[in-house]
Amino acid sequence: MAQLTGPAKLAAVQKILDDLAKDLESPVLKPQERDVALEQLKLYGRNPSYAEPIFTKRGLEILTKFAFDSASDTTSRNALRVLCNTLFLQEQTRQVFVSLGYEAKACLKLRNDSWEDEFLISRLILLTTYGTNIDLPTLIENEQLADTIIQNLSRHAKRLAGTKPAPNTADPMAGMALEETLKLLFNVTNFAKDHLSAFDRAFPHISSLLSTLPPPQASAPLDPPFGLLINTLVNLDASTPTARAALFPVDKPTLLIDRLLQLLDLSLKTYNDTELEQSVTQLVCTFSLLYEHAPKPGSPAGADTDTEKDTARTVLQKTLLPTEQDRVTVLGRADTLPSRLLRNWTNPLTPNFGRAIAHLFFDLSDKSPVRFVENVGYGYASGFLFENNINVPEEALRAQGGSGQGSSSSAGGANAGRGRREVNPITGQFLDEERFADLPEMTMEEKEREAERLFVLFERLRQTGVVDVENPVATAMREGRIQELSDDDDAAEDLD
Repeated sequence: MAQLTGPAKLAAVQKILDDLAKDLESPVLKPQERDVALEQLKLYGRNPSYAEPIFTKRGLEILTKFAFDSASDTTSRNALRVLCNTLFLQEQTRQVFVSLGYEAKACLKLRNDSWEDEFLISRLILLTTYGTNIDLPTLIENEQLADTIIQNLSRHAKRLAGTKPAPNTADPMAGMALEETLKLLFNVTNFAKDHLSAFDRAFPHISSLLSTLPPPQASAPLDPPFGLLINTLVNLDASTPTARAALFPVDKPTLLIDRLLQLLDLSLKTYNDTELEQSVTQLVCTFSLLYEHAPKPGSPAGADTDTEKDTARTVLQKTLLPTEQDRVTVLGRADTLPSRLLRNWTNPLTPNFGRAIAHLFFDLSDKSPVRFVENVGYGYASGFLFENNINVPEEALRAQGGSGQGSSSSAGGANAGRGRREVNPITGQFLDEERFADLPEMTMEEKEREAERLFVLFERLRQTGVVDVENPVATAMREGRIQELSDDDDAAEDLD
């Protein structure tokens, strides 16, 4: 089709809308002519310049009637494409569409067993969740919006069940429809938080999709639909029996967690700082959510697992908490998944990602300050504990060893059974692995200055309330292990 520009384009757009308006009053156009006219409007509407009539209330009303009142699926979909483009390009048109009162018909059309209708209607409703007064609770309660979204997810889960680890060659529109459905699910649950219970039955389908989709591309592990599935998972209420049964199936309690750990490992190896901050933060939050709601060892929900090591909680601890390999050096320096997480915890370019990691490690430590320090070292833990006004017991700052290092054995600790190798509580490194530079011995005066500096630092730390321990320098002075230099000592040192 020849594309006009400038005033000629404006005149053409106006004529097409006039012809379509007349056709609504008294059908005069043949089906093919009607569809050609809508296709031409779609092309012209991609650039709002000199296409203003499309973006008016009259233009939107004409398009909406063809989209929802036409007996022809082809005509309806052609009109929907123009509508979606229009609402995407100019925000003010979204409220105009909502004011026309077609939301109920949109929800009804979303039930069609058609990938194309699912794609177009999901996108249309999604766009109306931005900057309008659309009544999502009413659509959930009276128009079965939640039930329809869940039914569409079910169709995708059945479609993808049993797929081989090879690229999906199915209808590309099906994949696009799944992406729009997941975006819609995220927005509706985000803006209608009081109605999360209506989406409880979505958990089995989300879990199934995450677990059975072919492995992601190593170069973009969180590309759709993986990232979208994770976002929706975080939005929902995972505390219900339906959610727990879907997330931790009795026969394969770690199936979903294994896939998410794979995505995390690939993401940390692939994405740059900006991508980690924007895309991977939600994935880390997902692990905190799963750990919180996973069956605890010995609980009725977790009683059917063969051994404690098979539980979701212990898999998360053993995989994400620092291991003996990490403790050969200062924590965060090894090339392991826990060390990569620790390095990003303190990355100034990923503040939200870092906070999510800190909360995850605290959760994996069962929110115990002592275990938290044991697991990650006081060097990492101190900032988090201070920011969250959590006091550190004195025992957390002593060198740790034995099975107490890491999470407690009762929690399925990642590092239980380590023997009696003591660990530096600040760095998390095994004490017998520490190496120090071969520096000349400090003079007595240097030792005194260092003792004074440490005394001041500990006093300042005590005043913050972060730790409640006695100043070790004061203790050493009281026990006679530190003595003030006499003038004779200074003179002797000067002679040396």
